[in-house]
Amino acid sequence: MKHIATALALASAAITAPALAQPARVEVVANLTGAMPTGVTIAPNGRIFLNYPQWGDHPPFAVGELRDGKVIAYPDAATNDPKGDPARHFLSVQSVVADGANRLWVLDTAAPGFAAPIAGGAKLVAIDLTTDKIVRTIVLGPDVVLPTTYLNDVRFDLRQGEAGVAYITDSSVKGPGGLIVVDLASGKALRRLSGHASTMPDPGFTPRIEGAVLMNRPAGGAASPWLVATDGIAISPDGATLYYCELSSRHFYAVPTALLRDPATDDATIAAAIRDLGPKAPSDGLAEDDRGVIYAGDYEQGAIRSFADGAWKTIARDPRILWPDTLSVGTDGYLYFTANQLYGQPGFHQGKDLRRPPYQLLRVKIGAGPVLLK
Repeated sequence: MKHIATALALASAAITAPALAQPARVEVVANLTGAMPTGVTIAPNGRIFLNYPQWGDHPPFAVGELRDGKVIAYPDAATNDPKGDPARHFLSVQSVVADGANRLWVLDTAAPGFAAPIAGGAKLVAIDLTTDKIVRTIVLGPDVVLPTTYLNDVRFDLRQGEAGVAYITDSSVKGPGGLIVVDLASGKALRRLSGHASTMPDPGFTPRIEGAVLMNRPAGGAASPWLVATDGIAISPDGATLYYCELSSRHFYAVPTALLRDPATDDATIAAAIRDLGPKAPSDGLAEDDRGVIYAGDYEQGAIRSFADGAWKTIARDPRILWPDTLSVGTDGYLYFTANQLYGQPGFHQGKDLRRPPYQLLRVKIGAGPVLLK
């Protein structure tokens, strides 16, 4: 694999990278062997959790905890065994997020290999971090999880309603993107902005990494654009604004959460309230801190950026930032993120796997805390 420095020199000129005034030092938290991780979250007490979707690496578990430099199945091996009742076992987990009530939430796509979700398997699962036991499972029905849905990331506001609300992105590669809003008390869910322009990939999007346009290039097949819908998600400290972006786009958006939550509000009204905050560098995930700063990776240029006062700033750039995926703000004042070389997967390179493990969990100092709405 070419060094990512090539990407820094040849990355798309569609976005002018913000100046790197005072670069943060990138620190290695862990070298990760085995399957490629996507998500990471840092619990309020500092525990670190990662997840592994079923994308062809055959991970031995879907959710793990990093302990003493090694990732072990969490909460146990049995829950991570996909055989059995799909509502009781992790099938293909795309995201893990710790909340302010000392729980780990697991977002199970139930869609191995981006296939149609397994019936009864797409779900949100809450694990009590004191007992390490599952305390809540919300299975998402076919009214919000379509045959093309790929659940991606989630944010919570525990101050709304009886038990709080979850906001989920649908990053479909085959059908409409969208947002899913879940009432955590009743389990009722609403599908919002399904197929709206702000949740759909830009059809003209051409990301360039290491000097080449990233496209689907299957072994023995024709190349085609890689177009992924709504992906990154973040929430403001007051819970009033939801931020989101498509993976295949150079824009990101803000929308009032009150409109998303109200069953009486239709999509046309919600769409009229959306603010386009682009342009930005293309990113896989978003994160937020308690000051209202939004963070995003830049997978073209191997960088981490922050958004505040209407402007983007590059806070870190490093040759080890090989596809920054999920980002998570810890209570220790660091921004954590996985660097998983996603763009080296065989499906982008005529069947050749160009990834070079170990993958890495990295962090940079930001001096702020997480948004733990409770």
